[in-house]
Amino acid sequence: MSRALILGMVLTLTVLAGAALSLVWTPYDITQMSIPDRLQGPSGAHWLGTDHFGRDILSMLMLGARTSIAVALVAVGIGAGVGVPLGLTAAARRGGLVDEAISRLSDLVFAFPSLVIAILITASFGASALNAILAIGIFNIPVFARLTRGAALPVWQREFILAARTFGKGAGRISVEHILPNLTNLLIVQCTIQFSLGILAEAGLSYVGLGAQPPTPSWGRMLADAQTLVTLAPHVALIPGLTIVLTVLGLNLLGDGLRDALDPRLKVIRA
Repeated sequence: MSRALILGMVLTLTVLAGAALSLVWTPYDITQMSIPDRLQGPSGAHWLGTDHFGRDILSMLMLGARTSIAVALVAVGIGAGVGVPLGLTAAARRGGLVDEAISRLSDLVFAFPSLVIAILITASFGASALNAILAIGIFNIPVFARLTRGAALPVWQREFILAARTFGKGAGRISVEHILPNLTNLLIVQCTIQFSLGILAEAGLSYVGLGAQPPTPSWGRMLADAQTLVTLAPHVALIPGLTIVLTVLGLNLLGDGLRDALDPRLKVIRA
């Protein structure tokens, strides 16, 4: 097991553990403000200090992790749940009208950054975590569709696919029974990468007011609230910023480590 994989697992599991623990316990109730305790630095009472409302930053981070993970997880689920079948269909119908339509639709979605899509959605339905999920999920669809199509095309040329056709299996059955299992490792790695990008995107959308709305905690909202307090209380901005950086770093390292561990070609190269 590589060092990158171990470090990625440690960072990722730490964030997941904090989010899971917040379901039953946090050091302080974040709905209770304490103005006399505002902008305190790290101490025995508040390990990571307090914000401008006197709320415990550690408790805010734990609950914010739950929000970020939920948004990113559902968004990746939407992207993979829609994009993978589209990619498999495009590969099965390669060179045809269906393949061309899916490819051009993916290009159309890629032409609009996720932030622009989020603005369009929130302008129509209002800013919320649900609309952030839709925006990030829609942007993930062409990512998985293109990846799946590109990885599936070489598999269609393999001998065991020709054998499956000889036995009378249709394109749909071959895609599910033979193509998809050969893409599992690649899709797992891509899910970890998109998961980290989803967390980053959720933080960005919350920062500009398009993600989770108060009183729901969010790392991006914490940064937005602290941007005018950097000189007065740097920890209020630095701590959520470092949390985002370390979480994204951990997920990327986890993805790289899984790719190295699951790709047999890399094992041959290292050998």
